[in-house]
Amino acid sequence: MTSVTPDQPRRPAGVDRDDRPTGRTGPVPRPRPRRPGAPDRADGRRRQRAPLAVAAGVAAGWAALTSYLPVVVVLGLMQLSEDAASVAGALRAGLAGWLLGHGVPLDTSAGPLGLTPLALTALVVWRLTRAGVHTTRALGARGTREVRPALVAAGAVGLGYALLGVLAAAGAGTDGMRLHPARAGMTLGLVGVAAALVGALRTTGLPDGLLRRVPSALHDGVRTGLVAGLLLTGAGAGAAGLAIATGGGDAADMIGAYRTGVAGQAGITLVSLAYAPNAAIWATSYLLGPGFAVGTDTAVRTSEVSVGALPAVPLLAGLPRGPVDGFGALLLAVPVLIGMAAGWLLARRLLRSAAEDRTPLAWGPLLGTAVLAGPVAGLLVGAAAAVSGGSLGGGRLAEVGPVAWQVTAVTSAVVAVGALLGAAATRAFTRP
Repeated sequence: MTSVTPDQPRRPAGVDRDDRPTGRTGPVPRPRPRRPGAPDRADGRRRQRAPLAVAAGVAAGWAALTSYLPVVVVLGLMQLSEDAASVAGALRAGLAGWLLGHGVPLDTSAGPLGLTPLALTALVVWRLTRAGVHTTRALGARGTREVRPALVAAGAVGLGYALLGVLAAAGAGTDGMRLHPARAGMTLGLVGVAAALVGALRTTGLPDGLLRRVPSALHDGVRTGLVAGLLLTGAGAGAAGLAIATGGGDAADMIGAYRTGVAGQAGITLVSLAYAPNAAIWATSYLLGPGFAVGTDTAVRTSEVSVGALPAVPLLAGLPRGPVDGFGALLLAVPVLIGMAAGWLLARRLLRSAAEDRTPLAWGPLLGTAVLAGPVAGLLVGAAAAVSGGSLGGGRLAEVGPVAWQVTAVTSAVVAVGALLGAAATRAFTRP
């Protein structure tokens, strides 16, 4: 009987040593890893890919469908009353609401409606980003770190999305509401290109290489500013939720006044939730000081509340009754404390890096990076304020929301000062 040593490979039964195939001896070579962007091959043939027009059309259409269906369901629930329910009406209203979520204003009999529901906008942007990812993969440009395939994919998705916008505007028009197909196509095309480009660039891997070339001070400043901006928006969301919960009785009375039944009231509630991000941004502006308007010549600030007759919208049930006094004045310190928290996080991170490198942390780079966080947070919150406002009709409701440049200026100053104080205090009171 033949013995097998640990160093000797075991052969299948019935196979003799001399029956092995002749030729090159030694270990079997492993297949080489595929280069990023190299064409996939199977059985020596190039892998078949979908044409660009087909891939971009399917991706854009799927993004439109998945963001349109929730709007139809919500608006269909709102129309479930004795004389307003119809499938055609729900589909047409869904097209109008879907276009409004992209920032396309609606010309109604009561005036222009341009207040964009940002929850729907977030869903649209996410689906378009995924469309850019899928189109770039269909081009075989995954991991190539090239900008041209990303631009081609984003442009193709944007073109297909623009055509869908034109068709939606043409089909959503009624006697009491009019849309402009050319404006809808241009708006949806720009939104489609911008969102799809983000997904396409991430798929190619180009941003990863560019981020490695960014100076560390700039990277840390931008990161701190983004953290401060997100914390401010989160504080605004908490304040808005607390205000609406406090006025929950008024909101319930407004919903019950519509008399549309349980399904209709559920639809109204869901529409209010679609505007919840808008309310969070308005509350952020309120905490910062500039406040916001609920109509022409109105103001809602910590120092002043002057509003006239308001529409029966549940989201407006949480508006403050008057200026802040007593313990409510502590709200004014929230933005500064958030800036200080962002500066503390920055200093802790830089101190940890300096300890690993066994070098002292210099004051100049630390304070300069902390100050840079202010404009970054200002641009972020100011851009959010710009897209959160709009019009709720003609007349006095033509201006609703905060003033973007005021929010940008105040946020930049408050976060810069707060981050500077937080970073300096952390550096001074932390032992090396």
